Amino acid sequence: MKDSPFLASPMEVKPEWIDYNGHLNMAYYNVLFDTGVDQAFELIGFGADYAAQRRLTFYTAEFHVRYLRELHLGDKVRVGFQLLDSDDKRLHYCQWLYHEDGWLAATAEGLALHIDMTGPRVAPFPADIAEKVLVMRAEHDAVGRPDFVGKPIGIRHKSG
Repeated sequence: MKDSPFLASPMEVKPEWIDYNGHLNMAYYNVLFDTGVDQAFELIGFGADYAAQRRLTFYTAEFHVRYLRELHLGDKVRVGFQLLDSDDKRLHYCQWLYHEDGWLAATAEGLALHIDMTGPRVAPFPADIAEKVLVMRAEHDAVGRPDFVGKPIGIRHKSG
């Protein structure tokens, strides 16, 4: 858990999330990552109140998950978060899903769009939020870029 500049609250794998293979279904890795990103976004002023009061929110434009190790019923996990990049309308971030024993179960990389819900349409951050984004980004830049970010998906064929 040392890699992440932010760790979400602990969460537990629920019975309804277990698939017929006896482990956490792939869809629920996304639920855990989404819960973790919500907690991180609250630090910069995003969340349910932001959406309700300002009619602004985030939509996920792209999300890549790497499943590294199985999770099972009752496992306790925490989601790490790092803001990698931003402009006036988008956030590029990565996440780690850690088992309570410290091992890495999955990683993720996402691109979020700031949305004006009256459109809906992509819209710039308000000035107060843009400032908080820049502060978080500077703090998270100090950690360095994780090696899994930006990796393509595909099959590597051996030559020769």
